[in-house]
Amino acid sequence: MQSTSRARTTVVVVLAASAIVSSFDARTIRAATGQPAASQASRAPRNVEEFDVLFQQVKNWGRWGPDDQLGAANLITTSARKRAAALAKDGLTVSLAHNPLVEKAEDNASPFEHTMNKGFTTDTYRVSYHGYAHSHIDALCHILYKDQTYNGYARAAVNTEKGCAKLGIENLKQGIVTRGILLDIPRLKGVPYLEPGTAVYQEDVEAWEKKAGVKVGPGDAVLLRTGRWARRDQLGPWPVGRNAAGFHASIATWMKARGVAFVGSDAASEVVPTLVEGVNLPVHTLLITGLGINILDNQDLERLSETAARLRRWEFMLTINPVPVTGGTGSPLNPLAVF
Repeated sequence: MQSTSRARTTVVVVLAASAIVSSFDARTIRAATGQPAASQASRAPRNVEEFDVLFQQVKNWGRWGPDDQLGAANLITTSARKRAAALAKDGLTVSLAHNPLVEKAEDNASPFEHTMNKGFTTDTYRVSYHGYAHSHIDALCHILYKDQTYNGYARAAVNTEKGCAKLGIENLKQGIVTRGILLDIPRLKGVPYLEPGTAVYQEDVEAWEKKAGVKVGPGDAVLLRTGRWARRDQLGPWPVGRNAAGFHASIATWMKARGVAFVGSDAASEVVPTLVEGVNLPVHTLLITGLGINILDNQDLERLSETAARLRRWEFMLTINPVPVTGGTGSPLNPLAVF
């Protein structure tokens, strides 16, 4: 599906339509599957069966009514926006978007295209933004589990050749203003970046909270820095879709308990390989389809990390304003952190 908007600039976006927590822990998995509690190296969920147990435990289907289109964005109240606005003390803005990558690479199968039109006073953009290169946000219709989207809608009722009949990105047209919190795990561990394949667990996040003096709460957006772009600058691109640092799927329990509203990272938010045998994109599935949390992929968090470290402030006002394409599975994005 394509959406074309012409003014002084023509934008062509190729939409790649694709497809507390009370008791989920090792004891729940053991009771449900008969398997022993896992060590960190093989933590539940480890397979399809354990994944389904977790999905059923954390899902927010029906929490905000049978017709809900916003998911966890409902957690961002007027009071939450006001608290976020109060964090903009210095008026300092930091973009979280990486400049569009125009050259094909191991992590960029579909380069951003920028073509000047006749007369060179207008231009055309073309981008297939889903994947591991371009900064974007996923709509809640982007990921399905067992042929259902978030809130239990059937695939046929949502995903159509004309776009998403429900849960499209246009539902965020009014924009998001909330508290953002940077989870700078490389800084926690004293390294410039996490090596691909490094899993980030709940205890890592809580150790960072203690170090940074912040605590994630209802309505917050959490941004996981793995150092992906720093590593790319130093060593060059690599196939991020096959090998990346990120959250382990078990983080979904913590996300629900804390009331996280949005999640983002400098890659795709999840560790790859996933450590969940037989399940592709388990973190995306748990967050988007189960919890109704929109995900911000491929954000550039390097300048944010440097700014936060200089100011010694790891919380900020965050604005998220996607292009409101009706039925869109997501949108290219330039989020702003305001200190």
